[in-house]
Amino acid sequence: MHYKPSLGRKTFIIFNAVILSFVTLIGVLPFIHLLAISLSSNSAAMAAEVKLWPVGFTTEAYQYLSQKAEFLNSIWVSVKRVTIVTLLNMLLVFLTAYPLSKENRQFKFRTVYVWFFAITMFFGGGLIPTYMVVKDTGLIDTIWALILPGALNVWNAVMMLNFFRGVPHDLEEAAFIDGASHWDSLWRIYLPVSLPAIATIGLFTVVGHWNSWFDGILYMNSPDNYPLQSYLSTLITEINKQAISIEDLQTLQYVSEKTLRTAQIFLGALPIMLVHPFLQRFFVKGITVGSVKE
Repeated sequence: MHYKPSLGRKTFIIFNAVILSFVTLIGVLPFIHLLAISLSSNSAAMAAEVKLWPVGFTTEAYQYLSQKAEFLNSIWVSVKRVTIVTLLNMLLVFLTAYPLSKENRQFKFRTVYVWFFAITMFFGGGLIPTYMVVKDTGLIDTIWALILPGALNVWNAVMMLNFFRGVPHDLEEAAFIDGASHWDSLWRIYLPVSLPAIATIGLFTVVGHWNSWFDGILYMNSPDNYPLQSYLSTLITEINKQAISIEDLQTLQYVSEKTLRTAQIFLGALPIMLVHPFLQRFFVKGITVGSVKE
């Protein structure tokens, strides 16, 4: 049987396509504009002549950044940070969410523990006490100062908890009958069916730590230990204040503060733009499934 859409259905499809295309352009055009400015000449960028296509095409801004050892080192610091903190955060989220997803009859004082974690979402120690804790534990100027303070994201744990509560209990009961332990239940039942939630939490963690810049400036005494975003946030200031070599002066003839700023913004956002499309299909399902239970 051939389905022939009605006039109203066709109108609805066309209207949706136009609206979604418009929204997509709103999100994409700013990045295209940034890329065009970063690839344009100094004079064109400063004169605001660049729209969506480079004017006086040049890659001097990216060459200037790539020649800096500090820039390459900051990328490596960010990659290490994101990799370690994502693995650690996911492990702690699993170990926290699994027992808290049980009923009170299975896990005594479960509600007390839930409130113990939840209260940290609304109240914190503040900037100075947090810095003092990091300093007194000897983490200053180490990568662990960027990882351990946020190793367990309670919001992610709550999302995973709610997702685990949506898993049918029959699966776990059948595993227990076959002699499985709680460890077996977690790793062989809950995690394999929780891929949407894992992808969502992983995306939140990667984006949050990749874009974080203030903690790098706060906890790192040496610029050599800055993550990428902290390094980029201070790059323009360093160019203005530091002694500039003859080679740098020759490069800065073609590079302006505006082209460098747009280049750093684009480079900072590029990894997330590359990762996000592969996790998008899990993202919406992970958000909705993890929000229907308390």
